[in-house]
Amino acid sequence: MPRTRPPYPEEFRRQAIRLALLGDKPQRQLAKDLGISDVTLRNWLKHERAERGERAGGLSQDEREELQRLRDENARLRMEREILSKAAVFFAKESDGR
Repeated sequence: MPRTRPPYPEEFRRQAIRLALLGDKPQRQLAKDLGISDVTLRNWLKHERAERGERAGGLSQDEREELQRLRDENARLRMEREILSKAAVFFAKESDGR
C-alpha cells in the first residue's frame, strides 16, 4: 500500500515553483534537493502554468470560473425555454377549446 503524506505547505510549493521557474537546476535535481518527487514538482509547475494561462489548451482560474458561470447560466436558460415552450402549448390547447 502506498505511503501517504500530509500535503506540502503552500509556501513550500510556491518556493519550489519559483526555484523551478528560475531554471538554475534541472527539475529532477531540484526535486531531489527539495525532498519531493520530480513528478510532484512537474505537476505543481503544470498547475501553475495553467493558472497563469501559459499552458497551451489550459484555462486560467478566471477562465474556468467564467466557463462554469456560463454553463450554469446556459442550463438555467434551457430550463426556462423548456418551461415557456410547455406553457405555450398549454395555452394554445386551452384557447382552442373555447
